[in-house]
Amino acid sequence: QVQLVESGGGLVQPGGSLRLSCAASGIMFSLYNMGWYRQAPGKQRELVAAVSSGDRTNYADSVKGRFTITRDNAKNTVYLQMNSLKPEDTAVYYCKGTASAGRFYAYWGQGTQVTVSS
Repeated sequence: QVQLVESGGGLVQPGGSLRLSCAASGIMFSLYNMGWYRQAPGKQRELVAAVSSGDRTNYADSVKGRFTITRDNAKNTVYLQMNSLKPEDTAVYYCKGTASAGRFYAYWGQGTQVTVSS
């Protein structure tokens, strides 16, 4: 059974920091490209940051220089360090893992709420 379990969300003041974690089980984690997405109320889900199986990263323009995605293959976990948080970063953050091995595999976590407010 595949599971992606996010944690680390919460309420933080503008300018603060949070670190999200996504622990994976049931997959060969090192072979998966991992991404963090977010969805704010009334908006479409958007890609925030991604890290490939080869450790290449890419970021949405809105978070470049503030967010950092990393992965630890020994712990089957991907992280999102979020600094200098803004109210517009408020959303539910989701972890996604994808891989292509004969067919395409894609799994989502259940999401974790991040609220940036004073």
